[in-house]
Amino acid sequence: MRKLLLSLLLPAFAAAPGYSQLTAPEKKAIAYINTHMSAAMQLLIETVNINSGTLNIDGVKKVGSLYAHELEQLGFTVEWVSEPDSLHRAGHLVATHTGKKGKKLFLIGHLDTVFEPDMPAGPYTVINDSTATGQGVNDMKGGDVVIITALAALQAAGQLKDMNVIAYFTGDEERSGTPHAVARQDFIARARTCDIALAFEPAQGLHTVAAARRGSSSWTLTVTAKTGHSARVFSDSAGDGAIYEAARVLNTFREQLGAEPYLTFNPGLIIGGSDIKMDPQDARGTAVGKSNIISPATRVTGDLRFLSEGQKNAAREKMSVIVANSLPGTHSTIYFSDGLPAMPPTPGNLNLVTELSKITMDMGIGPTEAGDPGVRGAGDISDIAQYVDCLDGLGAPGDGAHKAGETINLKEYPLCIQRAALLLYRLSR
Repeated sequence: MRKLLLSLLLPAFAAAPGYSQLTAPEKKAIAYINTHMSAAMQLLIETVNINSGTLNIDGVKKVGSLYAHELEQLGFTVEWVSEPDSLHRAGHLVATHTGKKGKKLFLIGHLDTVFEPDMPAGPYTVINDSTATGQGVNDMKGGDVVIITALAALQAAGQLKDMNVIAYFTGDEERSGTPHAVARQDFIARARTCDIALAFEPAQGLHTVAAARRGSSSWTLTVTAKTGHSARVFSDSAGDGAIYEAARVLNTFREQLGAEPYLTFNPGLIIGGSDIKMDPQDARGTAVGKSNIISPATRVTGDLRFLSEGQKNAAREKMSVIVANSLPGTHSTIYFSDGLPAMPPTPGNLNLVTELSKITMDMGIGPTEAGDPGVRGAGDISDIAQYVDCLDGLGAPGDGAHKAGETINLKEYPLCIQRAALLLYRLSR
């Protein structure tokens, strides 16, 4: 079956564009990729077919073991960084290669997917000559294979031996262990020893890259109110009830902050009624209520995404003011908690875009521009964006991440690997 799948893929790996502007080592790296795409696809298929939902600890470790084997063959020193048992996470794979010169590169992947064993997502399946599907095929096992294959190409070209690289594959990117600072302590410490960080989250085509990503945080709105017979709702003695108050708050958020660029705030769970219970750990809850009883309690949880700390803080202040203006007979409070910081579009990040654009021009596939940060959420790279110059979105092209049926673009995939190899080579010189 695997041979059949690989044979179906061969038409996707069409002849590459002209590479007349590339150096001899760069051409060797490209040639290696072109002749080893079947092996790259074999690794991708094998790992996609392993369920590695964040909470599937054995599955995450199994994917990490396959990557570790590949990286050890390239001369990397490989280790598994365990997290405290209290976090209930698999841990992280770290591979280090020490060279004699050049900038130190920090490459970021992740082993886990959003798809737990009981969730609807299938194995690797070829749809046509340019598309395949499978759990995590672009987010981000496809990106992990980009890293490994690009490094293998540089070794084949004789360039890896002098490079300083840390390849860090987290095991809980999709659902970080709590507290997050503990889950990412080692990750941040190692990144701070490097000069440049490159993350291989899904690529949005060949002509854009992420020089900025929005940060994420969460909020919880709690509403209490007088209760009583529904016939008295809106009266001076009974007030408006908790559900109406929650609706007021949420709609005012939308009216006053909804048009601000790069700012989003999404209520993901709301519970209201006479008796409510919420389990934040499992993101679920229960409610009991009757239509003839004024609701005394409502709770809403949501996220807040932003492009800078200033934007986050300003939004929180406005939201707090809105919450404080409670309807009669009700009282609202809002609690904010930090998640991932923003990765703003710094001059250093934009300089990396310029470097990448030179590469894609030399490859004959056209210029590369900084993509819209509004289409991306936060990621592992956000934790270290304040310390090093960064780029993200260097992984596998495709669509439908986090949904059953996510896809990879098989025709663009080899070019993304080539692009990554050339970027690593030039940044390390």
